[in-house]
Amino acid sequence: MSRRRKRDVGGSVLKELGGWLLYILIIVGLTYLIITFVGQRTRVSGYSMEPTLSDGDSLIVDKISYRFRDPKRFDIIVFPYKHEKNTYYIKRIIGLPGETVQVTDGYVYIDGQKLESDTYGAEPIQSPQTAASPITLSEDEYFVMGDNRNHSSDSRDPSVGVIKRKDLMGRAFLRVYPFDHIGVIKHE
Repeated sequence: MSRRRKRDVGGSVLKELGGWLLYILIIVGLTYLIITFVGQRTRVSGYSMEPTLSDGDSLIVDKISYRFRDPKRFDIIVFPYKHEKNTYYIKRIIGLPGETVQVTDGYVYIDGQKLESDTYGAEPIQSPQTAASPITLSEDEYFVMGDNRNHSSDSRDPSVGVIKRKDLMGRAFLRVYPFDHIGVIKHE
């Protein structure tokens, strides 16, 4: 084989490797952008959101919609637990910025009015904890609760408290596992 032919073969191999390397870098970059700004997979651990979400459910969290709109009452959101690194909570928004939330006689009251549309709490709340007294939310705070109200660490618990807007990681969007429950998550 001549020297020229060896150079051509060597050059084409390097060109091929360079193409593959560029392709891999583009895929890694796009994956990073999607996970950081668009969506992320997470897994439900525990029973605080039953019957809506169950222990072991895998979800896709929509991380982009709150960049364009405000969170709404009854959205299911994901946020970091402030006392444990890499731990995230999944809860439902009950109280919105500027509202006063209180739990009285087992029911949620917003600005003194019973929250009649709250069909997610299956039973009266046994322990109002900090919500026994009125909690007035500032302009960037949300009051969240699990659907399984009597078995949930949520805004009533001082270790969780109210959630700041900047701490909302995103909105639970899609259940991808178990396969017999795949589908878009209904928020209201």
